Amino acid sequence: MPFKVQVGPHQVSIHHGQTVLVAEPDGQINWPSEKGLYFLDTRVISSWTIYANGEPWELLNGGAITHYASRTYLTNRAIPTADGTIPPRTLGLVVSRLISEGLHEDLDITNNGMRRVDFQLEMAWRCDFADIFEVKSNNIVRRGHIATTWSQTRQRLRTSYRNGDFVRSVMVAPLHHQPKATYSNGRLNFQIVLDPGEAWHCCLLFTLEDGERHYRPPQECADQHHKKHGETLSDWLRTVLKIRCSNEEFYRLYRQALEDMAALRLPIFGGDHKVFLPAAGLPWFVAPFGRDSLIVSLQNLLIYPDFARGSLDILGSLQAKAEDDYRDAEPGKIPHEIRYGELASLKLIPHTPYYGTADATPLYLIALHAAWRATGDTTLLEHHLETAEACLSWIDHYGDRDGDGFQEYQTKSPVGYENMGWKDSGDSVVYPDGSLVKGPKALCELQGYVYDAWRRMAEIFDELGKHSRAEELRRKAEALFRQFNDAFWDEELGFYAFALDGEKKKVLTVASNPGHCLWSGIVPPERATKVVQRLMAPDMWSGWGIRTLSALHPSFNPYNYQTGSVWPHDNAIIALGFKRYGFGAEAARIARDISEAGSHFLSNQLPELYTTIERSEGSFPVQYLGANVPQAWAAGSVFTLMQAMLGIVPDAPRGKLYVDPQLPQWLPDLTLLDLHLGRHKFDIRFWRDGDETRFEVQKGNPKTVVRSSFGAQFL
Repeated sequence: MPFKVQVGPHQVSIHHGQTVLVAEPDGQINWPSEKGLYFLDTRVISSWTIYANGEPWELLNGGAITHYASRTYLTNRAIPTADGTIPPRTLGLVVSRLISEGLHEDLDITNNGMRRVDFQLEMAWRCDFADIFEVKSNNIVRRGHIATTWSQTRQRLRTSYRNGDFVRSVMVAPLHHQPKATYSNGRLNFQIVLDPGEAWHCCLLFTLEDGERHYRPPQECADQHHKKHGETLSDWLRTVLKIRCSNEEFYRLYRQALEDMAALRLPIFGGDHKVFLPAAGLPWFVAPFGRDSLIVSLQNLLIYPDFARGSLDILGSLQAKAEDDYRDAEPGKIPHEIRYGELASLKLIPHTPYYGTADATPLYLIALHAAWRATGDTTLLEHHLETAEACLSWIDHYGDRDGDGFQEYQTKSPVGYENMGWKDSGDSVVYPDGSLVKGPKALCELQGYVYDAWRRMAEIFDELGKHSRAEELRRKAEALFRQFNDAFWDEELGFYAFALDGEKKKVLTVASNPGHCLWSGIVPPERATKVVQRLMAPDMWSGWGIRTLSALHPSFNPYNYQTGSVWPHDNAIIALGFKRYGFGAEAARIARDISEAGSHFLSNQLPELYTTIERSEGSFPVQYLGANVPQAWAAGSVFTLMQAMLGIVPDAPRGKLYVDPQLPQWLPDLTLLDLHLGRHKFDIRFWRDGDETRFEVQKGNPKTVVRSSFGAQFL
């Protein structure tokens, strides 16, 4: 059994949609802290405490039992009363919580003593209605007014916040209890009188309000409603691609990834209830994100292709129509992030939405093509063609800022992001001496994404009968291929430049980014070997995955965000690139790294990123403080790594599923269950036979599944 690594502080996090609760292990919310009940990017409850005659309770055990429910077991300390002291551990208190839009909380107290008890149960809440950005920065500014009202007859406590048109409220209503509650001194009070062996129960219903919209909790107790949620999770697990394999480690990693993806589904209002947009991560990024949602959609195309439908719909509806420097918006650009809190409402932050991403726009085109290839649904192309044309226009007129044929980025906003690739921290793009790259930056992977997008859109235009448009894009892609390989390749380094700086000089820092160029296909085959070898050299390959930055670089820090840490999604994209150029064994080695790293994390749950020193006997991956878990593209990396090992390429429009399996010794067998290709469904068993990997179609038309070189489907 591997040593288990805790990710993040000891806390309990549950959520559903855009309602998130982060509490202490004992279920309480201590103030001041970052914990609380968050609703649409606003912390509606910043403190939650519970007492018996003023005495705190003691924690026995507690935690999240699913992503939407938690349970905490507590017992009493010595409680002085008018009838004498209630001895410690006489009472059992169970706090059960379930989020479904609003929050349902159950309180159950049992008298395990031999005499009657009589005490006051007191509950106190504090509501600061702080914006999530201000909580994270620990700089909370009160701009509006808070009001609290209590109705004794209706048994309702309502606290509201108003700042102009921005309104948030939380209403708490106790149910199924006797006698009635009272409210005084900022606390809700219950008089508890219990004979030996007697129990007391109360439901607390938290209704969350966004102006005129009310998000109500379920009326049923958590145990009863949990079954309904369980059915929803079961429905999800029945719908998605499942696996069987003899490697328990990889199976658990895959199963946890499925549950993480279920947890991060954001329902799309007004659409098909089975269409969801994947959120980025918990607890801070439960919101639509351009780059994240698109990459996660690509990762999930074999698992749940409807993620792509949701992402294309929502992100397409948010596509910029005009220039807005404050939000880094330009016509045709796909957004980076949208928020719903007070700061966004007052336009004090640009996230309404904010467009500070250089890669979401070409990724949108890649996702559109991939979704069509996975589903065979031509209506997808027709529905999103106008959006796609605007994306192509943005790439030409705004992505290429100076007309030199390359994609560059630089913020125009006084509060914009310095870096707009997936490595978006301010210190992530550095020269070989460690100094920060300034000016418009042309990242190597951006060129690859655009090259890939143009080629994919050419195929789409051919499908739609627009052949001259298709040929135009192919010519542009060929020109970019030549220009990129002339400008970014460094023969002495034997590797691609990280970027071109504002003066068009090569930034010859060794980083993981060129691995994405393999994925996009912009690398000529004769150079692929050098790129793979450089990424697998000891300074880049840690044994737990490929680092974001070379360990030989002056800025290398394995404990930093993007200058030496290991990101599962980055590794998975690189593994696909390796497989594309015929390096299946190296792709499987990366999969092994990530799988073994995952086995060290609690519940085999991959975090957003982790850190590590060189792998050795007795070492293990170490948490990065602040990593999101669950995190969507970390979970999705498991699916991408599986795709790389099996070499699966769907071609639903032509009724083909191409496979190029190369299972490693550590994963000698793998069976896919309920793999969808358009309207068809397959079960396919893969297994090692000596050094070869064979496959058998156990369900579905065997003639549909064709063995073909993974790279041949792209190059």
